[in-house]
Amino acid sequence: MDPISRRTALTLGGVGGALVLAGGAGLVWDWSTTGQSTSPSTPSPSGKMLTQPELIRSANGLLEVALTASRSPITISGTTVDALSYNGSLPGPTLLVHPGDTIKVALANRLDDPTNLHTHGLHVSPEGSSDNVLRRIDAGTTADYRYEIPADHPPGAFWYHPHHHGMAAAQVFGGLYGAIIVEDPTPIPATTERVLIVSDITFDASGTIAVASQMDRMSGREGTTVLLNGQVGATMNAHPGDRERWRIINACTSRYLDLRLDGQTLHLLGNDSGRFATPRRVDSLTLMPGNRADVLVTLAAGTSVLQAHPVDRGTPAGMMGGNTQSGDTATLATVHVSGAEPTTSFPPPPTSSPRDIRSQPIAGKRTLTFAMGGSGMGGSTMGFTIDGRGFDASRVDQTVAAGTVEEWTIVNTSPMDHPFHLHVWPMQVIEIGGNASLTPTWQDVVNVPAHSRSRVRIAFEDFTGTTVYHCHILDHEDNGMMGIITVS
Repeated sequence: MDPISRRTALTLGGVGGALVLAGGAGLVWDWSTTGQSTSPSTPSPSGKMLTQPELIRSANGLLEVALTASRSPITISGTTVDALSYNGSLPGPTLLVHPGDTIKVALANRLDDPTNLHTHGLHVSPEGSSDNVLRRIDAGTTADYRYEIPADHPPGAFWYHPHHHGMAAAQVFGGLYGAIIVEDPTPIPATTERVLIVSDITFDASGTIAVASQMDRMSGREGTTVLLNGQVGATMNAHPGDRERWRIINACTSRYLDLRLDGQTLHLLGNDSGRFATPRRVDSLTLMPGNRADVLVTLAAGTSVLQAHPVDRGTPAGMMGGNTQSGDTATLATVHVSGAEPTTSFPPPPTSSPRDIRSQPIAGKRTLTFAMGGSGMGGSTMGFTIDGRGFDASRVDQTVAAGTVEEWTIVNTSPMDHPFHLHVWPMQVIEIGGNASLTPTWQDVVNVPAHSRSRVRIAFEDFTGTTVYHCHILDHEDNGMMGIITVS
């Protein structure tokens, strides 16, 4: 199949009724089990059954976890890889909480470099020991984090990963990531719930992870091996008529995902932290780096293959080798559905009432311009800027009044797509590349197509403080495509 184009990707990836999705597969968890944590299920004798990392639940409104970031030997497709990990597993533990809960994390840095922790997509304070990505946790030290989740926080799939400037791409690429699930106030009936984290990595026969070249950092590194929950080519089993809930996270540093699972019935509840008014019958989905999707999958007898198809996201100007696209089609998992159908039936997928701020008065409009430009001898290096400036931790780029609604237009003058991510405050999509969103759509990563623009509205509510916005191709972020915002 031909690689999906940038224009098609933006149509699939986030504009109102055009959003479509394909699901994935993961290890079966019994989410109704009591207690704070469970261990991974045992793989099949072949070692190919898809597994999930440890699940840690909140209890009595509190989830406490110790996370150790370190180098760890991780077996990937028969090779022992010198990977980075949280608590020796890839991915790290899944944190399961409810609106109104508190998360306490003791982060021990056993890496050789500084790190920190970002709770991607959570609507929590950016200050102090909360989602403060301007903190620096030096090698050999431990830091405490405390996240107070609002009582009205939307349910959904979120994730955590390092965000220390200059280190984010290498540390995520090496294996530092894990899921956060904010549960629904009213459970959605399903046979099974699965968390599916897609990532990529490159390593040699000795298990050494590749160091990104200058070209990798310019285009955004993409691994030669695509993983699902840290595995390659795994399988899962189900029964005809089962309805499963899959929460999918794109934890790749740069790779766009066009996910497809032919032969199965999929309903998309929402993407990132947003829900649609009515779940959508879908076929495939393009997820930018950092995006998530919440899907109900009704399974039919037979064998289906979850695949990630190539996505053309452009190329740095003057770079040899054509467009940056995600290589060949990658097989993530094979789903075997057989046996007797269940005797129970499921109610229709739930509806929702997403907020729409398009009719609210706005306090102001801003335009941010993303650009890439060569510098040095023969254009040997590439500058990544927002409004003509690279990131400076000592400079505040945007100052916003708390409690206001603003409209932002993100202009992309470069020949590559850039996924725009704003911390703390979700964005209502108004337009992507000339395509208007017809229904309320909320995301925290919004695609900005090459040589085009996207427009969003943001309600700067509930929290004040200083945080960042950036391109979520993490090599671009590390190279300067990031700015600082203060809300006060």
